[in-house]
Amino acid sequence: MKLLKYIVSVCLLPALASCEKEIDFKYHDIPEQQVIEGLITQEGASVRLTKTVATDEPFNDNTVTDAVVTLNDMTAGQVYSLTPDENGAFSRPGLEGATGHEYELTVTIGENTYTSSSRMLPPTEIASAEFNWIKMPYDDVAVLKVQFTEVGDNQSNYWLRVYRNGEPYQWQAIEPRNAVDGLVTGMMMTSRKDIAEEDDESVLKDGDIIDIEVMPISAVMADYLDSLNNGDYNGNRMFAGPFCLGYFLAAPISRTRLVYHPDQIPYAE
Repeated sequence: MKLLKYIVSVCLLPALASCEKEIDFKYHDIPEQQVIEGLITQEGASVRLTKTVATDEPFNDNTVTDAVVTLNDMTAGQVYSLTPDENGAFSRPGLEGATGHEYELTVTIGENTYTSSSRMLPPTEIASAEFNWIKMPYDDVAVLKVQFTEVGDNQSNYWLRVYRNGEPYQWQAIEPRNAVDGLVTGMMMTSRKDIAEEDDESVLKDGDIIDIEVMPISAVMADYLDSLNNGDYNGNRMFAGPFCLGYFLAAPISRTRLVYHPDQIPYAE
């Protein structure tokens, strides 16, 4: 089956996040593949099971709900069964992730069992978020600067995710050595000032709602994200068992929101 592109959401339940993040997975000629997207935060847990879809085939609902999904809090010694909700995502009401706890996700589909583990790091706190214009040869560009507190002893990585009007916009993996005086900085080039010359993927318009999320993540998860950025569109393998795509992450989410007003943005000094 000729598979060129698969889009998978990272944060699926409204209870877990106000928006969604999409990552593009690209394939060549390979059979249909299982995809697992698992996330537990301080707000709840969600596991989405899907199958890849060929771009030359009509898109149908590829959600998989005929599965056994369990989440093992290995620190507390408790195992939770997750069941599909009305959107097809596996969850359990009232289940919240705890800082420092190690979690193991197990998914059984037919004769295949997949497992992955992740430890929830302490939460970060977003200290500031702002836009600044910088002058480029082709136009002025709005740069988004986000600063947040470092976690632990400068060993944690971070996942910065940005949404535009509730839709995925940009994301960035940030290494621990980025921290200065206890603050980590993420910077993204966003929209040009002349939006007539900007494409739809990058353009920001007056009044756009910009939601920002930051999660501290492990080096393993950071390597997975780096592999996506470096051209391995499947990412590093994150599950034991038969081959599948996707990830499992335990992480607290910190959020803030901006409203984009280009006439109020200062120029960087």
